[in-house]
Amino acid sequence: MIDKSAQIDKNPEGFREIEITVFRYNPQDKEDTPEYQTYRLVETPGMTLYIALIKIWSTMDHHLSFDFVCRAGICGSCSMVVNGKPRLACKTRTNEFEDGKITLLPLPTFKHIKDLSVDTGNWMNEMSVKVESWIHSKEETDIAVLEKRVEPDVAQAVFDLDRCIECGICLASCSTKIMREDFVGAVGLNRSARFAMDPHDERTDEEFYELIGDDNGVFGCMSLMGCEDHCPKDLPLQTKIAYMRRKMVSLK
Repeated sequence: MIDKSAQIDKNPEGFREIEITVFRYNPQDKEDTPEYQTYRLVETPGMTLYIALIKIWSTMDHHLSFDFVCRAGICGSCSMVVNGKPRLACKTRTNEFEDGKITLLPLPTFKHIKDLSVDTGNWMNEMSVKVESWIHSKEETDIAVLEKRVEPDVAQAVFDLDRCIECGICLASCSTKIMREDFVGAVGLNRSARFAMDPHDERTDEEFYELIGDDNGVFGCMSLMGCEDHCPKDLPLQTKIAYMRRKMVSLK
């Protein structure tokens, strides 16, 4: 472990000092080796891990890499492993950790870019193509005609699944994904369930079976519930995986 920054700001208010240890590694640099780097800083009221990382980057280490966009738990970019659990940095307050010691690592299962930064975008795009994540309909769209009526409870159920922010936390929490590289994970199965429930989609259960009816799809899930336990949006992932599994099993 390397402690390159024992820098402490002036602290007239007497706020506590916290210690953030970050995994550092650039796989694109052949001479670089993995290491942990520790930063010490003053914790301010309401500080999140996102705020702490921005402070570290702006005042201590401009070479530190991590991802963020919205800062509001909507984009999913700032997901990382926090003291052993995958979480969103922008929604995690530093005062949740009583001893003031926090260790940050990049999400597993995704391509590592540098330090805390991983490539979730390309994986999500490939998954979307694999499960054909779009409405399948033979009807031609006419923007001059009102959309087909959907019952409110059905529309709400579909909307609930659309709240997924593709943060990758469900995949980082999934034992199957860690063991099986091509597993579409809860995010992919949730996407399939979303379109299976949508009355605008005309696909049959047989057609969904061709997409997810194997060990890289719905039958790969071991129902350990790591995805649902860690989902920052509290999506009913296990319920919808079970919903799709029942549909697929009924075809055999």
